[in-house]
Amino acid sequence: MRLTLLLIAFVFAASTAQAQEFFLLGGAIENNAARNFSYSWQLEYRQALGEHIAASISYLNEGHFINHHRDGNTIQLWAQTTMLDQRLSLAAGVGPYYFFDTTSKASDGSSINDRGWGGALSLSATLYTESRWLFQLRANWVGIDGKFDTLSTVAGIGYQLEQPSAPKPSDKEIHQKDKTTANEVTVFLGQTITNTLDTSQDIATSIEYRRGLARHLDWTVAWLYEGDEHLIRRNGVTTQLWAVRPFLDDRLVLGVGGGGYFAIEQYHELINGKTRNRVLSGIFTLTGSYRLHPQWAIRTSWNRIITKYNMDTDVILGGLGYLF
Repeated sequence: MRLTLLLIAFVFAASTAQAQEFFLLGGAIENNAARNFSYSWQLEYRQALGEHIAASISYLNEGHFINHHRDGNTIQLWAQTTMLDQRLSLAAGVGPYYFFDTTSKASDGSSINDRGWGGALSLSATLYTESRWLFQLRANWVGIDGKFDTLSTVAGIGYQLEQPSAPKPSDKEIHQKDKTTANEVTVFLGQTITNTLDTSQDIATSIEYRRGLARHLDWTVAWLYEGDEHLIRRNGVTTQLWAVRPFLDDRLVLGVGGGGYFAIEQYHELINGKTRNRVLSGIFTLTGSYRLHPQWAIRTSWNRIITKYNMDTDVILGGLGYLF
């Protein structure tokens, strides 16, 4: 919940700020304790706060090491400068990192979901082109007290969500007058991935009602069915508050949300002598929608279900929404 509040505060603070950029990056990562390597990939939204200052929200996947499948989210503050007639931007960023690590108990080898706080330090070089497309090379160092540190090198493409007047970080200010969302009902279909070392998958479905509360604030209530995997069968009601931001003349909307998940869960194995438990868990979601018509939009959402009993899941959904 603390991370959700930080993310919502970030979007509100940046609601009248300047450039907006979105990046998709991939590469390699080293576990500094074991000295072995894996893959890494990253999603980032970066928001300029001035000519030499920016802030970002990132998802970082740290790959699969032996007995550790770790990823996390970070909010970073950046100092940046430009070169080559403002076509090249060099930046350094630092901020907190909240990690999720799927590992195992030493006693019986069963999977557990370890979570906590660390720090992230990043360096990036971004090349601006004549179009909105960008190219970025960056390095990320993640340090967590009592855990292993990682160093990743990733590269990829980015996109400027608002067109600048020249190939450089945009300084155009964006002002939005109305609520981002009025009312929206969306039907979803997707996949549930259980966060265990022996990952299992199943079909997921959901129906969601979304309502705009303020300029950059939405609220949702939804029914979520996570499927019938060999580990769990879980379904229930979710409710979330969202920080949202429109782009591309309000056709594209990006958002981040967090809240509670009241689930009715059917285990295939007895737990504490019962086969059915009602459990309140946390939910954290990244979402994006694209309006095809004044009354119709497509939406995709990546939900992370956060439990207290080592049964976290990722629920990845796509669907069609009706706006009214």
